[in-house]
Amino acid sequence: MFRRREPVPFAFLAEADRFRSNVTPPPRQRASFGELAGRWLLGLTLVAGIVGALIAGMPALSTPSDAPAQQSQASQGR
Repeated sequence: MFRRREPVPFAFLAEADRFRSNVTPPPRQRASFGELAGRWLLGLTLVAGIVGALIAGMPALSTPSDAPAQQSQASQGR
């Protein structure tokens, strides 16, 4: 990366992309059994809600095959 010739306020921000820390973050804590069970329960609830909505909405999405097609009076010329 090229260096700027004009002075830049907060030059440390311009050079921040080259900075690498030698400090490693602490390891992540493992989730407890209750947290894992809660996540699974929330996921299963969301999936069950989506599946239930699809099952409940299927009759509204399908067209009845045994009913004759309805025609308006305007299409019959009346």
